[in-house]
Amino acid sequence: MSKIHPKVEEAVETLELTATTRRRLLKGSGLFSASLAAGALLSACSDDDGGPSASGAAGNFPETPKWKFSFVNHVTTNPFFTPTQYGMEDAATLLGLEKPQWTGSQNSIVAEMVNATNTAVSAKVDGLAIAVVDKDAFRQPVDQALDAGIPVVSYNADGARGDPGTNRLAYIGQGLYESGYALGQRALETLQSGEVAGFIATPGALNIQPRIDGAQQAFKDSGKPVTFTAVATNADVTRGLSIIDAYAVGHANLSGMLAVDAGSTSAVGQVVKKYTMRSKSLKVAGGFDLIPETLTGIQEGNLDYTIDQQPYLQGFLPVLYLYFFKISGGLMAPSETNTGLLFVTKDNVAPYQNTKSRYEGSTTDKVLVPRSGPIAHG
Repeated sequence: MSKIHPKVEEAVETLELTATTRRRLLKGSGLFSASLAAGALLSACSDDDGGPSASGAAGNFPETPKWKFSFVNHVTTNPFFTPTQYGMEDAATLLGLEKPQWTGSQNSIVAEMVNATNTAVSAKVDGLAIAVVDKDAFRQPVDQALDAGIPVVSYNADGARGDPGTNRLAYIGQGLYESGYALGQRALETLQSGEVAGFIATPGALNIQPRIDGAQQAFKDSGKPVTFTAVATNADVTRGLSIIDAYAVGHANLSGMLAVDAGSTSAVGQVVKKYTMRSKSLKVAGGFDLIPETLTGIQEGNLDYTIDQQPYLQGFLPVLYLYFFKISGGLMAPSETNTGLLFVTKDNVAPYQNTKSRYEGSTTDKVLVPRSGPIAHG
């Protein structure tokens, strides 16, 4: 790589990157030359007529190589990630890039995800977004990517609470432990005592284990006589449904049924309906995400709430961050981004059901979704 301009080096020093990460990326052969990229960016910004944009891009950006990004996912066919894939595709279209590769594992098999990551590094992709469901397994692959000059961000899952486990540049996704704690707190508004089951598809997976840890802590901190039991289901939603069904049959006096993943949440709603559990001892049922079965469960009263974590943004923002990191030679570092926590209840579920939106994964159409009525605020 050519010698980096002193001004670029000075600017790099201002970034909130570890020394190791900064050194790897500036040395890496896979990264667009820092001085060249910074020069292109400055040239584009100072060009009176706006300069040429990337071929096919909607945005006014300088001509750039057709960078190829890759997303490594733990459940590649799960409907939760449908809007995530739309998000990454839309961001790439905006920037005039090819649609990023969507790869990994269908059933949260970490070894398959690691293999997919290594394959992407060997193929010299220009940027990686990884759902880091196992911090130890991804430590070396992320370092190898950085050593090759490939910027890496995590999305949806990110190591353990307070310890990302890898040298990724940033995490884009929900605060996982905090959202689980909120799940439990919401249940405690109704529950005073009793037995609560917390269903989790893949125990130990770092996209959902922090959630169930947070929920359990919320019950513990309340001091109420509530017994919370974590129950493993399955990454395969059909098998998970049968497990939850069997558990409900064997525990007829449940006061609460919570879930920390999309498949388990929809299954809880279906089981509650099947056995008319709301007319018995069950006081509260809730979970995560916005797949159609879950929204129907809320509308029908079989689920009390679900938590929206903006999966579209978890695809859209990583592409933007990787692009701007590349085009600026690392001067625009990806930002830690919490994609939010919104409770969807019977009071506000109607727009989710009545609006066909690419941004929630209910349609492929690229249409403007009109907004009417007041905006909630604090």
